[in-house]
Amino acid sequence: MLHGFLPSLIEGAGVTLSVALASLAMAMALGLMGALAKLSKWRLARGIAHVYTTVIRGVPDLVLMLLIFFGGQVAVNAAAQSLGYEDYIDINPYVAGVLTIGFIFGAYLTEAFRGAFLAVPPGQREAGLAFGMSGWQIAWRITFPQMFRHALPGLSNNWLVLIKSTAIVSVIGLSDLMTRGQQAAGTTREPFVFYLAVALIYLSFTSLSELLFNTLQKRFSTGVRRGTL
Repeated sequence: MLHGFLPSLIEGAGVTLSVALASLAMAMALGLMGALAKLSKWRLARGIAHVYTTVIRGVPDLVLMLLIFFGGQVAVNAAAQSLGYEDYIDINPYVAGVLTIGFIFGAYLTEAFRGAFLAVPPGQREAGLAFGMSGWQIAWRITFPQMFRHALPGLSNNWLVLIKSTAIVSVIGLSDLMTRGQQAAGTTREPFVFYLAVALIYLSFTSLSELLFNTLQKRFSTGVRRGTL
């Protein structure tokens, strides 16, 4: 049915999943730093975080991808030449894709994590201080577990969007699932068959992800009384 292109699609799906997971790790790190910066008492930190989330969320993902890959390549080579390095430097499409997607979704997770931090009652920290716990112990044992529970719905939604957004890395030459599907469709002249196959693979990723996040939600909600309407 797929004219022998199934192994190629599976290999491309592995690349796509790898990009998505690496981007998520970067986005979560940036999101945590951005959320803490927005909640900081330092005006400069709050200002930088505000500019970051405002600009990144206001520019299309594709534009940022092209800007970082092509514009960044020009900037890196210009800087290298100014330092006397004459060889041309190529930016790896995989690295550019991960950096761009991680940078984009770090802005969205900043707001998700900020809201989650605010959802933790301040009395919890005060109780920890009363028990003689250090700031690190309070953060690790009290704040972060509760924050993560509140952040799970936003994290889940952003992950589902992120994994679909990995399709844009095909425009910079990365041999991902979308690129493999385009190549197979062009070779066989059966675009419907192969784009449908690509869609089903993405759907399987998102469906399994929803099951995983539902399990995590139940795990972190153990012992938490839910309100009734």
